[in-house]
Amino acid sequence: MNLRCDLHSHSTVSDGTLSPTELVQRAFEKGVEMLALTDHDATEGLHEAAAHANKLGIQFVPGIELSVTWSHQTVHIVGLGINPDDVPLNNGLKELRDFRGRRGEEIARKLEKAGLEKPLEGAQKFANGEILSRTHFARYLVEQGRAKDMRQVFKRFLVKGKPGYVAGNWASLEDALSWIHGAGGIAVIAHPARYKFSATRLRQLISEFKDLGGLGFEAISGSHSPEEEERMARLANQFELFVSKGSDFHSPENVYRELGYMPDIPAHCVPLWHSDSWKEKIGDYK
Repeated sequence: MNLRCDLHSHSTVSDGTLSPTELVQRAFEKGVEMLALTDHDATEGLHEAAAHANKLGIQFVPGIELSVTWSHQTVHIVGLGINPDDVPLNNGLKELRDFRGRRGEEIARKLEKAGLEKPLEGAQKFANGEILSRTHFARYLVEQGRAKDMRQVFKRFLVKGKPGYVAGNWASLEDALSWIHGAGGIAVIAHPARYKFSATRLRQLISEFKDLGGLGFEAISGSHSPEEEERMARLANQFELFVSKGSDFHSPENVYRELGYMPDIPAHCVPLWHSDSWKEKIGDYK
């Protein structure tokens, strides 16, 4: 049975535009049966989201999306079923948020040099929590008419070789998985087809991830094409990883895919929520 679930979403605690309560409400209205909130490097919205999900009868999975530097590139690792109050996890998150603040100041300096007025203040206007991300700068650039949409902003301003690019200096893969496992969670490689790796390098990432105890692979993602999803599903099988799926929902205005509106996990793959670890750490799905 394929569950109507979404295990990757964001709220105003990081770079989404809906509050944790609003996000859960929207998921409920879209027929989602199981939802994970996975804000970037922040857990502050999890208790609020859990309370509203319990009220509506949605199975809620507390999560996180950690920023990792691997092979000089940024990779995202989702943690599912974490304890939001775990001390070592939150100490690690503080380090990542501190870097985000410094990176935001450097992005602003570069964008100002490129002719944008008050980019730091503009980005902060869109940031409701402690997290300042590239998405907040992108929303300001769209507002200023520098690009027609978010995708165009990233291509023209915020990726390597463009005016507002600043390299990441995030957690190591080992640290990220240690924090997730220490907080009682399950680690998942997020949207793997998005990374600009060769096939060999992607396999190296997966191999290291699995050696460190990683279990999940987000083959079904809001930012993957159908062809990419099939290719990632085959990789998951080859490495004997469990398949997760998530829309990576950020905003009703700029959506890869709507909450819960994703294809079923292929029949030849094993869903993450069928794993023994899921049942032990999170419990049986409804």
